[in-house]
Amino acid sequence: MEVSETSRRILASLLEAKTGQQLAMNRRWRIETALATIMRERGYDSVDQLVSRLVARADAGLQDAVIEALLNNETYFFRDKLPFDLLMAGPVKRLEKARAAHKKLSIWCAGCSSGQEAYSLAMSFADEKLRWSGWQIEIVGTDLSKAAIERARSGTYSQFEVQRGLPVMQMIRHFDELGGGDWRISEALRRQVRFEARNITDKPPAPGRFDVILCRNLLLYFAPEMRRLAFNRMAEAIAPDGALMLGAGETVLGQTDRFVSDADCRGLYVPVPAAQGQAKVA
Repeated sequence: MEVSETSRRILASLLEAKTGQQLAMNRRWRIETALATIMRERGYDSVDQLVSRLVARADAGLQDAVIEALLNNETYFFRDKLPFDLLMAGPVKRLEKARAAHKKLSIWCAGCSSGQEAYSLAMSFADEKLRWSGWQIEIVGTDLSKAAIERARSGTYSQFEVQRGLPVMQMIRHFDELGGGDWRISEALRRQVRFEARNITDKPPAPGRFDVILCRNLLLYFAPEMRRLAFNRMAEAIAPDGALMLGAGETVLGQTDRFVSDADCRGLYVPVPAAQGQAKVA
């Protein structure tokens, strides 16, 4: 059934008001699919009927359920593997030398969805056990979706999700088969990664200063002013010699003065020194 343009606008406005994310035209086609489960569970015949109940505030919990459904939680293990290789061979190697005295690295995965990206990083470190022996590798994953965060904390994925992007040897090494087609990531890696329900525009999570920040394919959905706020939050949270990774279709160019391209690692970004960044803003 066709969704009216009025309903599309109401849903887009709700999503942006509550999350900062825009429901761009190229995402509006999936509205009916995204809301299908809610309509079936609550007995609605159409999206327009759902929206009318939403506007009337006649259905407790409907707003939160709609927002959860409209958020894009697409992710998989080692998504676009090349960026992970680039990160480990470039900035992480550089930071390994810079942090050799206290042997601690803190990494923030913003917009982590159901946790595959954060666990992919944990696996990357675990696969070089001798190299990182004695190090404290702290990985924090955040996402606005509470449902996605609960899934990430459980560390449980379907056969399809585990095989998607994950080599067989890593699957065997880092997962336990639960039966029924489900797999659970090892307890050791689950202890290494902490997950929090948090918007990237909120105050950064503890410890508040990170050596590496990943924010991949999230800022695409933000309006320019919200994107600038997100960059400012990340600039406040990143170490002066830290590294930022964005999605393949994202850039800092024309978006912020707080980061510049990493001269040594194309596709990654480094923070602008505080004084220089303030001078640009002024």
